[in-house]
Amino acid sequence: MLMLNDVLAGFYGRDLRKLIEEVNLFKSEDDLWRIQGTVKNPAGNLVLHLIGGLNHLIGATLAKSGYIRNRDEEFTRKGVKREELTSGLEELILLINRTINNLTPEQMEKEFPIFFDKPHTSVSYVLIQLLAHLNYHLGQVNYIRRVLE
Repeated sequence: MLMLNDVLAGFYGRDLRKLIEEVNLFKSEDDLWRIQGTVKNPAGNLVLHLIGGLNHLIGATLAKSGYIRNRDEEFTRKGVKREELTSGLEELILLINRTINNLTPEQMEKEFPIFFDKPHTSVSYVLIQLLAHLNYHLGQVNYIRRVLE
């Protein structure tokens, strides 16, 4: 039987690879930074937000990577090259896989080291919530790409 760690690491890898694919499917790199109508966050900023959030919550908080998050910059920085975005996502795949697979079942059920969305949430709860959040933004990036192109 697969452990939750294996399942989560597999889903994160799959979905981050799908996000890399979406970034690469933009015909124009400039379109990663375009907004239209009621869309307020371009796809590029959504990718930066995922890179920042996952590096902070999984990398710095669980893996002690030393990453320092600048959340505001995730939404204000523009014009980041496609290669930098995809490289950041590739690095996340390795970090998340290593981090999740090094967690024991006991560590998965311990309280997450920092406040997440409510008191006393477990590491496994946070990892599942973050995966759902990743998929929410993955869908947004896909939709933005199709609308713009």
